[in-house]
Amino acid sequence: MTGARYRFSSTWLLPGTAPERVFGAVTDLAGYPRWWSDVRAVRRVDDDTAELICRSRLPFRLVVRMHRDHQDERAGVLRVRLSGDLDGVLAGVVRAAGAGTLLQITQDVQARKELLRRLDAVARPLFRANHALMMRRGHRGLAAYLA
Repeated sequence: MTGARYRFSSTWLLPGTAPERVFGAVTDLAGYPRWWSDVRAVRRVDDDTAELICRSRLPFRLVVRMHRDHQDERAGVLRVRLSGDLDGVLAGVVRAAGAGTLLQITQDVQARKELLRRLDAVARPLFRANHALMMRRGHRGLAAYLA
């Protein structure tokens, strides 16, 4: 099965927050629903894997398993493998930036959900806008949560 490929990049500036706090929050998948409204539920699968149910503005949900592939708090890097409705890799870099923290997130995924694959040719701009909106809400939510 093939799927539509997407690459996303986001940079979140979190003023007044130490890198350790940001790293702790973004690696605590079970805590995502407390600060990210688009993450509707998280189910722990094992010590390194969780299943997230996400829904943004569009009328469908994504079920994605996130499996910890690499995590180094001292270096501020993390990488998870994604499977389910999206298949690929999500990587993050957390580093001090002035009196705060910069979180850089990159995603390289293939859509596996049939709806996304079927509508990609006509709805790709809408899917990308939906993702951008979800990431903005995540950024705002994390900033408020850590304040």
